[in-house]
Amino acid sequence: MTNPNSNARLLAISGIVFLAAISRLLPHPPNFTPVGALALFGAAHFRRHIAVLIPFIALWFSDLLLNNLVYAAQFPELYDGFSWFGSPAVYLGFALVSLLGMRLLRKISWQSVLGASVAGSLLFFLTTNFAAWVNNPFYPQNVAGLIQSYIAGIPFFWNSLAGDVFFASVLFGSFAALQRSVPQLVR
Repeated sequence: MTNPNSNARLLAISGIVFLAAISRLLPHPPNFTPVGALALFGAAHFRRHIAVLIPFIALWFSDLLLNNLVYAAQFPELYDGFSWFGSPAVYLGFALVSLLGMRLLRKISWQSVLGASVAGSLLFFLTTNFAAWVNNPFYPQNVAGLIQSYIAGIPFFWNSLAGDVFFASVLFGSFAALQRSVPQLVR
């Protein structure tokens, strides 16, 4: 028999995750998105077996919409058909941030959320810019090229960090407020 409170909690958390993922469709500064916050929020609030899965599906769904509706219309020369997936490096970074969140957010407080947001942003930056260095012929395949890749990514890092901290505050704060209003959502 399933617990109705568990179902309500799962539905509320999933709803917050999907709303945050869809918010990527709204105009925003480059890299100021809820991607890192989604990974951390899911890691903190879902049970282990779905902590990565549901946020990953939300990210993938929002990528489908962005790539095939928004970016394909803005940059038709870069899209020659339906795009099923975004960047593998982004998904890898997302998964690593989720795992980090499982470790750092066992007890949720504003300090742990802030620390996990900063650490997650840094981990995502290191992962995706390493992949940019490996996959982009613009960068020489040596230490100098790797450093060049990281330096080129610094302006995007600041927006990612700001987005992660902002959206983590919104997601975690909204759910905490919802839990105060609906006690059945408290685990």
